[in-house]
Amino acid sequence: MKTIAEINKKIKEGRAVVVTAEEIIDLVDKKGAKKTAEEVDVVTTGTFGPMCSSGAYFNIGHSKPRIKLGGGTCRLNDVPAYAGFAAVDIYLGATAIPDDDPRNKIYPGEFRYGGGHIIQELLEGKDIRLEATAYGTDCYPRRKLETLISLKDLNEAVLFNIRNSYQNYNVAVNTSDKIIYTYMGALKPNIGNANYCSAGQLSPLLKDPYYKTIGVGTRIFLGGGIGYVAWHGTQHNPMVKRRENGIPCAPAGTLAVIGDLKQMKAEWLRGTSMLGYGVSLNVGIGVPIPVLNEEIAKSAAIKDEEIYAPIVEYSQNYPHFVAGTLGEVNYAQLKSGKITVQGKEVPTGAFSSYSKAREIAEELKSWIKKGDFLLSEPVAPIPGAESGYTFKPLKERPITQL
Repeated sequence: MKTIAEINKKIKEGRAVVVTAEEIIDLVDKKGAKKTAEEVDVVTTGTFGPMCSSGAYFNIGHSKPRIKLGGGTCRLNDVPAYAGFAAVDIYLGATAIPDDDPRNKIYPGEFRYGGGHIIQELLEGKDIRLEATAYGTDCYPRRKLETLISLKDLNEAVLFNIRNSYQNYNVAVNTSDKIIYTYMGALKPNIGNANYCSAGQLSPLLKDPYYKTIGVGTRIFLGGGIGYVAWHGTQHNPMVKRRENGIPCAPAGTLAVIGDLKQMKAEWLRGTSMLGYGVSLNVGIGVPIPVLNEEIAKSAAIKDEEIYAPIVEYSQNYPHFVAGTLGEVNYAQLKSGKITVQGKEVPTGAFSSYSKAREIAEELKSWIKKGDFLLSEPVAPIPGAESGYTFKPLKERPITQL
């Protein structure tokens, strides 16, 4: 048994042994989990892909005269931001799009611009046009504001993503006779392709399946800077069926994460457009896993061949909550470029970047080895299966006059 305090001491002294989630696989294969746990102190993970439940909040500072944005409207480059706070705090969602974007008129259904792109542009140092209206009060008399803002001029700019780093996810296919457009990309008719979105053996929550080390307060790589796990994410669902190795058979745990946007880089936060669906934000996340014991080392060494994802039909079953799958497939098969679905060979497409996930794991490894990144003790656990916490669908009820 080791402790995080002991590992941090070794990091400060330059003695910590740090490996990536790929590298520990070979170590455990050669030396076994027990010996590896004795030798290795930290395993670094990584994932990079579209994470729609992301966004950032800003404090723009007070104008002269003062204006109260709460109760009014606010737009950044024509993209609506939420202003229902106090005077000059706003929140921009990654999937927000303009009501009347001329770019979408030229390219119908392409959704070429939205909140995720603004976050990226702020990190690139670009000016953003802010337009706001307010109803005016005695202490906040101004009713209209038009100005340019930039990241360096904002008081606070905080990335706050309420659902990131899904623990496993669906493989999406389409059995209908026409193409459909989804958040998993364009799905060709008659199971013409299969899209997936996970880094597999590099993905953070797949290497700590029971949340033994990842919890509230865990320090992480977020968007190229340092962030923290703020809470479990929305739609967190630890109660799903799992394999013997702890890997969930369906989408399970999620993380809510937070960090200073001013420390981050556009390389790791990229606005993205999805044909026929909308916009999103590609987010880079890396989580360090302290190797405290043999059990943690064994979980961290789970490989693509041992991680299975469900194949889900998206033309009818997914939108209408029809239970059941078309089977399951492991990530080694997915990454090979083709899988077999209902006896048909189908090409696969990845919505997450494995090469970028590898870069994140390597970058986090270098931070730790240089002593620039210490591990943090979670202040509260992420709810596991023992908590009984589960994700529920909406229970629709008729609205009656009271």
